[in-house]
Amino acid sequence: MDLKSLIRDVPDFPKPGIVFKDITTLLNHPEGLRYTIDALAEKCAPLAIDYIIGIESRGFIFGMPLAYKMNRGFVPVRKRGKLPAAVYSAEYALEYGTDQIEMHQDAMRSGSRVLIVDDLIATGGTAAAAAKLVGQADCEIAGFAFIIELLFLEGRKNLPDVPIITMLDY
Repeated sequence: MDLKSLIRDVPDFPKPGIVFKDITTLLNHPEGLRYTIDALAEKCAPLAIDYIIGIESRGFIFGMPLAYKMNRGFVPVRKRGKLPAAVYSAEYALEYGTDQIEMHQDAMRSGSRVLIVDDLIATGGTAAAAAKLVGQADCEIAGFAFIIELLFLEGRKNLPDVPIITMLDY
């Protein structure tokens, strides 16, 4: 399936000069969405994972059905202040400043193998912060999975040396 044809380019969003890769056109295409989840599950199966982490918010969109398809637990990683119980927290850099993501401390069993999922890898900052949360939970990162990789931003350089699975490269 030609997934690139299902991704819409939105010029000058969120600011002039940026071409935003919009996944909503993939999400509303039933065959494309099914193909994406099925193909990701097949590519990720050899990683022998226990849990899938989805990074807020678009990581939820792909992580949850992937967890369902692979019969694995799903763990939401949220922005600061959104989770009700005790959390691990990791900071990451933004263009202007920093932000934090959090994960419940009791979300996974110690020693579990974890796949971190998001829609897109750009600089890798958010995914690297999610990897820190996995370490705080005394779990192992089995790999990362992204629908889109923006190769020119070299986000892989900021991630641990584990398998990185992508569906589309730009």
